[in-house]
Amino acid sequence: MPPNPALFALDLTASDTARLTGISTRSVNNLFLKLRCRMAAECERQTPFAGVVELDESYFGSKRIRGKRGRGAGGKTIVFGILKRDDKVYTEIVPDTSKATLQQVIRGRVAVESVINTDGWRGYHGLVDMGYEKHFRVHHGADEFARGAQYINGIESFWGYAKNRLVKFNSVSKQTETFAKKPKLL
Repeated sequence: MPPNPALFALDLTASDTARLTGISTRSVNNLFLKLRCRMAAECERQTPFAGVVELDESYFGSKRIRGKRGRGAGGKTIVFGILKRDDKVYTEIVPDTSKATLQQVIRGRVAVESVINTDGWRGYHGLVDMGYEKHFRVHHGADEFARGAQYINGIESFWGYAKNRLVKFNSVSKQTETFAKKPKLL
């Protein structure tokens, strides 16, 4: 008897699900991976996002490596996110936060007529030149976090939630990492 998909939705680990169902951890991992792939395919079908979106990048990994944080910390996984306000989040592991890398992801995932909100990171320069005429920035470096409807608090809140939820998994297996390199919505 296959495990109940609700155990996946409850965010139980494969080990906990295996104990509860009597199925091997390897089989549960395979089933969970299939569920993730199906969810990713469905979410992929729902892009590009249109309306008001927030863009941001985040760094996943151990809290500190030799005192460095954020962009300066080595050994972290860079994840780029697009949040459609009051709806979905698209995430993708990226090799860097360069303008070329971020624009490549944005081009296929955000409709040109969308209102885009970002922070002041230079990787977002040139979005207007790409046809995204409604690009607004908040400058965190100048202690600006919101200007009316211009903010990225939603995507930043998502990053906090995601990191908090992933802590319990301690690390990610190579099989899951390979899957994670494929674009997906959460």
